[in-house]
Amino acid sequence: MHRVRFQDPAGSTRDGTWHGDHVTFGDQTYDINTVSILPPSNPTKIVCVGLNYADHAKERNKDIPDRPLLFLKPPNTLAGHGDTVTLPANKDRIDHEAELAVIIGTQARNVSADDAMEYVAGFTCLNDLSNRDDQDREQNWVRGKGFDNAAPMGPVLATPDEVPDDATVELRVNGEIRQSSTRTELIFSIPELIEEITTYMTLEPGDVISTGTTSGVAALVDGDHIDITIEGIGTLTHDVRIP
Repeated sequence: MHRVRFQDPAGSTRDGTWHGDHVTFGDQTYDINTVSILPPSNPTKIVCVGLNYADHAKERNKDIPDRPLLFLKPPNTLAGHGDTVTLPANKDRIDHEAELAVIIGTQARNVSADDAMEYVAGFTCLNDLSNRDDQDREQNWVRGKGFDNAAPMGPVLATPDEVPDDATVELRVNGEIRQSSTRTELIFSIPELIEEITTYMTLEPGDVISTGTTSGVAALVDGDHIDITIEGIGTLTHDVRIP
């Protein structure tokens, strides 16, 4: 069962069930075109993992890290399924990055890899939009990764049993495949990431771990339409606008 957060026609936020062309909440059924799909959680933070695919490290001319490369995206970066995301103006390159995202279900601190999946509520799709102009000039990537709506996420939360261990991750821009990989290509697995992250910080329910992207990242232009499809989850869709 896929869970979905949405705003109903009256403006109320609901946590319902996704049925493809409609959503349900209690005894109410809503056509998908009459509601606004929200990000599937409301995190205090998004912990992202850099260079977690060898082919992406290669295309960025970076060495494969010997431990997970971590950075944060704050809550202002969230955007939802179907949104039009306004990107920073006057930049030469803002890239798409399709990623499998983990949503935490239970407060987690000092969790071992063996127990890590017990703390996972489910998975979703995430686009780690990256402003390369500034990312390549700064150390902490605040401008490069933390701009408004830099993390479109959704459309649903799929439980771990619904997402295969070798799930495919694919991104299309205007119908053209740009990125394609599988979950098996991750350098650091999801349990390893949870163990490492919770050694340093507490993950709260709803927090997100974005597990990294594969090769094929490329610049977006005004009006582009993005689809990220992950096997067992579905397709996150959004557009971009560049002033």
